[in-house]
Amino acid sequence: MRRAAIGLAAVSMTVGLAACGSAKESGDNGDKGDGGKKTDALKIGLLLPENQTARYEKFDKPLIEKKISELTGGKAKVSYVNAKQDATLQTQQMDTMITNKMDAIILDSVDSKAIAGSVKKADDADIPVVAFDRLAEGPISGYTSFDNAQVGKAQGEALLKALGDKAKDGQIVMMNGAKTDPNAGDYKKGAHSVLDGKVKIGKEYDTKEWKPENANANMEGAISAIGKDKIVGVYSANDGMAGGIITALKGAGLDKLPPVTGQDAELAAVQRIVAGEQYQSVYKPYKGEADAAAEMAVKLAKGEKLGAEAPDKVDSPTTKGVPAKLIDVVSLTKENVQDTVIKDKIWTVEEICTAKYKAACDKLGLK
Repeated sequence: MRRAAIGLAAVSMTVGLAACGSAKESGDNGDKGDGGKKTDALKIGLLLPENQTARYEKFDKPLIEKKISELTGGKAKVSYVNAKQDATLQTQQMDTMITNKMDAIILDSVDSKAIAGSVKKADDADIPVVAFDRLAEGPISGYTSFDNAQVGKAQGEALLKALGDKAKDGQIVMMNGAKTDPNAGDYKKGAHSVLDGKVKIGKEYDTKEWKPENANANMEGAISAIGKDKIVGVYSANDGMAGGIITALKGAGLDKLPPVTGQDAELAAVQRIVAGEQYQSVYKPYKGEADAAAEMAVKLAKGEKLGAEAPDKVDSPTTKGVPAKLIDVVSLTKENVQDTVIKDKIWTVEEICTAKYKAACDKLGLK
């Protein structure tokens, strides 16, 4: 009889403990469902690096937010901040995201090295970080970007095509991006792999903070050092800098502008391409990159491992084998404006073909 009583007491304790566990789970504010997995009511942080380049506010932010909403039935909340090219501010923003217990963070870093400590803090707090567009250092859980070496190669190949037989007649200027951006090094490496040995590089710059005004100042220096008539082409790593470079070339009184490359298919750059002032840009299908970041963040936020969302692997200086998805890019010239940015509804004909550019648009048959 005593043994039976002990057995009944043990069963009663077990049932009681199970009931307590059920009560705890049911009172978890809807953050977790069966098996302790998080539901669609996620909190995801989105940190973008600056707002001078049109793509971040016009494309990346709304595309990422839309995809996260689609993946979670509108239940997830995206907390968005922009660092405005300030690495210290972005560190503070990351720390705030960690304090607010995000379920995952999508990070496009201002300075890939400076942000590593915050990435480590997030990892220590069990918050996965998806590196977006730029591969931040630290324990990154996933990464999506465009094939950055391919970007540089596309720019270099376009410049060589534009130069043709003139490639050996003069010198080119290389206007690379900021040293703090790991992508800038990839673009530079890709471009050099195409240009080295085929053109003479008269001047080369790593442009502080990617700023057009810094590129403009660098270009003015290159013109003074080389001579305006000896510059046959300019490698520019992005469209914003291309604008500053072209302003400097015009200011030097060049009758005919040398070919200038770019990247991002910004509206002003597309207009310059249509008008013949800028030779090339690199069109990046932003939706593919944004969708990949959203898919990784949602899956990681739910505590799941990445699979088909990250078919590639990349290494950073601190982390090897980061699951990744790299998106192909398209070299944009006046010949394919219609079939790229207009077809994909990045820019409309009305936006591109303002009164100033109408004649050039008509000549290209843009519609």
